[in-house]
Amino acid sequence: MPAAKPGTLIHRHALSTRLWHWLNAIAIVILLGSGLGISNAHPRLYWGRYGANFDAAWAQLPHFPAWITIPGSYNLAISRRWHLFFALVLAFGLLAFMVASLINRHIQRNLRLRAAELAPAHLAEDVRDHLAFRFHDADDPGAYNTLQKLSYVLVIFGAIPLMIFTGLALSPGMDAAWPWLLELFGGRQSARSLHFIAAALIGGFTVVHLALVILAGVGNELRSMVTGWWKVPSA
Repeated sequence: MPAAKPGTLIHRHALSTRLWHWLNAIAIVILLGSGLGISNAHPRLYWGRYGANFDAAWAQLPHFPAWITIPGSYNLAISRRWHLFFALVLAFGLLAFMVASLINRHIQRNLRLRAAELAPAHLAEDVRDHLAFRFHDADDPGAYNTLQKLSYVLVIFGAIPLMIFTGLALSPGMDAAWPWLLELFGGRQSARSLHFIAAALIGGFTVVHLALVILAGVGNELRSMVTGWWKVPSA
């Protein structure tokens, strides 16, 4: 099949992918903002089962300013309400996306990593292409490049599930129903630390993702994630 010519519109994102993208974007922003509000109540992280003011913490977090937290003023109860509601949105949204992506073969077609793509030489070439702001394959410009696949797979199948399950482990109700879940993560404080690490990874991914959208062309990338149609760039 010949490569699409520059300026050609190709259908790149299925409706299920686009819906999940925007639902997930809203959920992540609110979860991060409310999570920072919760962090301000006790900005110290520990490993193990227990941790309090006089215990040795492995990390001392900063006090996050009001403009980046939800709500804008310190209110632990409201932060928790926002956090718990959108945690459900995130979890059920991810489940629906995975089911839809298996049905329409989005995972197999667009996210499957082949052995050749993971070869050191190929990864090095992909890094050089990104540093030169070349984000698309000339032969198949609509395909995800290897770094995209790696980051999406690690976030979708790694960081987000880790954040969801550590969050469940921190819930007193789930702790009573599934005590093994808390034990799986090595205790409440370990689960809390892993929860924050996963959230930080997702926050970092979000910043890099937005930067690459800007570099790749905001208008074209937004059109593809709203309508599904993406224009093949001239270079």
